[in-house]
Amino acid sequence: MSLNSFVTLGHSGLRVSRLVMGAMTFGEETGFGSDAKQSDQVLSKYLELGGNFIDTANIYTKGHSEKIIGDYFAKEKAKRNRVVIASKFMGNLYAGDPNGGGAGRKAIFDQCHESLRRLQTDYIDLYWLHAWDRLTPIEETMSALNDLVREGKIRYIGFSDVPAWKAAQAQVMAKANNWAPIIALQLEYSLLERTIEGEHVEMAAELGMGIIPWSPLKSGLLSGKFTKATPMSGVRSYFIGKVTDHQYAIIDEVVKIAKELDTKPAIVALAWVQQKSGVSATLLGARTLEQLESNVKSMDLKLPESAIKRLDEISKPTLNFPYDFLGNTINLSQAGTTVNGIPSQITPMTPANDAERH
Repeated sequence: MSLNSFVTLGHSGLRVSRLVMGAMTFGEETGFGSDAKQSDQVLSKYLELGGNFIDTANIYTKGHSEKIIGDYFAKEKAKRNRVVIASKFMGNLYAGDPNGGGAGRKAIFDQCHESLRRLQTDYIDLYWLHAWDRLTPIEETMSALNDLVREGKIRYIGFSDVPAWKAAQAQVMAKANNWAPIIALQLEYSLLERTIEGEHVEMAAELGMGIIPWSPLKSGLLSGKFTKATPMSGVRSYFIGKVTDHQYAIIDEVVKIAKELDTKPAIVALAWVQQKSGVSATLLGARTLEQLESNVKSMDLKLPESAIKRLDEISKPTLNFPYDFLGNTINLSQAGTTVNGIPSQITPMTPANDAERH
């Protein structure tokens, strides 16, 4: 069980661990996190296992998450340059201040300086737009981020929770202006949320962005602890909403496969995400050492093709037009041939012979 196997993130030279230490639970301000001592223990164990990628945000636990990380590396100064610290901007920590959050130039610079202060560092390795700011022109956001790169305050740029078309627009704009590009997308992706397969996955591959799934266990729903008979309750259930019968069926299938493979449901769900096309690294949220050590085992699990097929089929999402429609057009264009390993059938619209063709 080790994390010292790395990948380059997107179209960049940044080497990162395939499992990311998510720090949303560093701090107890939201009601379901860990105190500073527990967070330090989890972070120490992650680094001991060979991990090098830590992800937080200015808004996590009201800024405490960043401070916990900053305090940790203030005591372990030699380790700072050995890790990749990612943080996010957009969330507003100042009630009543319209420029306290968002993706405008003033907001970005102010938020970056505040994050640097809490993290007690001179630079942030990867700086994410936390979510799309509909009110700010994307050229203003990308220009400001590029300036931060040139100033050495951030090293790389990422986007989280944005429409595919907006990320594509920003990337093309960056390349046209010779600005620092977007190297990664952080998006919700799990067996219970697969709709990014419609546009984001292929867009990211085409434009040089690695995908980092967040909530690969759907806030713990895929941990195996929750069923229709024993549903989730409390603060975390607020973020999930009503769980459907179809989602419970997916959970049941994960539990069944885990029993067959003599492992835990969470490990099965994490392994499935890690083996999906376009995924560079996967976010882990662990409040305890036991959770971290258990989830890291997902790296060692190679799901059988039969298990992958079962999980793919039961969790197949309904995508927006035209993606389901386009799945049937292979037959129209390939007319019974196999191209790049993709087979096709002859449709009634294709002439069966020369005599039928006008």
